[in-house]
Amino acid sequence: MRGRRLLRVTVAGGSVALGAAGLTAAVVLNRDNAAAAAPTAAPVTTAEVVRTDLISRSDVDGTLGYAHTYPITAEGVGRITWLPDVGDVISRGRRVYEVDGHRVPLFYGATPLWRTLQVGVDDGKDVLELERNLKALGYGDDMTVDREFTSVTASAVRDWQEDLGVTETGRIEVGDVVMQPGKLRISVVDGVLGSPAGGKVLTATDTIRQVSVDLPVTQQSLAKVGSQAQVELPGGRTSSAKITKIGTAATSDDSSDNPADIGGPTDSATIPVYLTLTKPSAAGRLDGAPVTVGFTGETRKNVLAVPVNALLADAKGGYSVEVVDASGRRLVPVELGVFADSQVEVSGDGLAAGMRVEVPRS
Repeated sequence: MRGRRLLRVTVAGGSVALGAAGLTAAVVLNRDNAAAAAPTAAPVTTAEVVRTDLISRSDVDGTLGYAHTYPITAEGVGRITWLPDVGDVISRGRRVYEVDGHRVPLFYGATPLWRTLQVGVDDGKDVLELERNLKALGYGDDMTVDREFTSVTASAVRDWQEDLGVTETGRIEVGDVVMQPGKLRISVVDGVLGSPAGGKVLTATDTIRQVSVDLPVTQQSLAKVGSQAQVELPGGRTSSAKITKIGTAATSDDSSDNPADIGGPTDSATIPVYLTLTKPSAAGRLDGAPVTVGFTGETRKNVLAVPVNALLADAKGGYSVEVVDASGRRLVPVELGVFADSQVEVSGDGLAAGMRVEVPRS
């Protein structure tokens, strides 16, 4: 092995991926193997060969935001006399905006209010959702929550209207409430006080903290609905997250129109992946903030591992580690497996757990 040129392999950052193109790493520090084998070698820094489980991880940039966005329109006639502030969170029964000094509250439901609801109206899901909201707000003790608008329903509506401070008609008109699936967080105030009703006044989101990632299609096997990932937030905070949705349409920002061009437009193709934070409080009030998502890749159990910077690369593309023991030093060729953080899976004849291998001095 005299005169054989070896390169010490080190990495920047916590993760390294091994693909068809070879090892993604920075190669530094040239030295001759002959010098390493000299009998008068100085003391070295070593690390233990360990048997452990390794889980590879790939980091991808993403954006923190909210799961859904809703435009809020002020229905009917009159003028806007009150609007909330950006960042306000509005729950059921609380005012979303005011028209002519009258509060327009939030009701929860998936069906927009599209007709007048009163005694005699045809049964429908909109009636069911109205009664659910009235009941949740404490009105209609004797009311049966169903799809039928009865005189008991009308009585519950009048009680609610009395507390709201509006005319007690016993019926609900389009524009009397804002119907949305759940709590609203105000993200944009579009309306202007004093302007006529009848247009968009607010933009709101739900309160579900969501991370969106454009994942390269070459890495789409990393994402499975229901699996976990780790999200690094601004300021060094972290939170686990659950993959809730994976897009089916790939997009590319490659400007080439010819798939035969070198690299091809699919090289930059991505698919959207959406994750929900399991610890939303870690995100605070951040919106539109950049984050890093660590997707879990291959898992290898009960394998030998060494620090990545213990690897020595030769000119032929092979790798070795230098074992240090009472008899001296010797090179052991190794095959590489999964990379995880600062460790790499290795296998080779004569390599065993508990041995010590040379690593660069820190």
